[in-house]
Amino acid sequence: MDFNNLFLNPICRNIPVKERESFLNMLNYNTKIFNKGEWIAQQGAAVTALYILNKGSVKTEMISESGTVLSIETIHAPNPLAAAFLFAENNTFPVDVVALESCEIIFITKESVVQLLACNEKFLQGFMTFNSNRAHFLSERLKFLSIKTIKGKLAQYILTRTHTIEFTLGMNQTALADYFGVARPSLSRSLSEMVHDGIITLKGKNGKILNLMKLKELIVQ
Repeated sequence: MDFNNLFLNPICRNIPVKERESFLNMLNYNTKIFNKGEWIAQQGAAVTALYILNKGSVKTEMISESGTVLSIETIHAPNPLAAAFLFAENNTFPVDVVALESCEIIFITKESVVQLLACNEKFLQGFMTFNSNRAHFLSERLKFLSIKTIKGKLAQYILTRTHTIEFTLGMNQTALADYFGVARPSLSRSLSEMVHDGIITLKGKNGKILNLMKLKELIVQ
């Protein structure tokens, strides 16, 4: 196993080099390789270990009450998966986790994590910081998903990716539709209408905001 990647993930990256050997000696873990398209975890499954995506990338999805598949995010190695839920009373995966390519997952036992949190300050700080950042991300994602209209979602998304008046969508319309949990034709039509209404310009993935006030108004409609 490539331990170099392990010490590049956000929870472990600040552990000093001189402490890494003793850190590894305390580690109780196993690894597993998942092929492209395989389920790494399913929504509702118990989180019984600290999952570390050591190689590869995964997508996370959630099934809404209406049965719509909502794309939450793509996670690239090296990164933890669902770390915040390891010690929750309801310690279950909130999303499905699917391999986008061949992935290596390190499973660190809960008992080992408890021991490391108690005796390794850098690991403790990394664990707390990562989970705090994830809580912020999830709250922003929840706020985004609560916006009812496609144009409102687009407006919020554009505003989070704007530098001065310029922005980039960051992905093609098919991927963006999956991220929004909407049909691609509906998303394409909404973008065209925003261009027609003089709110934005768009060429490929790049655009400019022409009317900031109207763009913000779309969010609350």
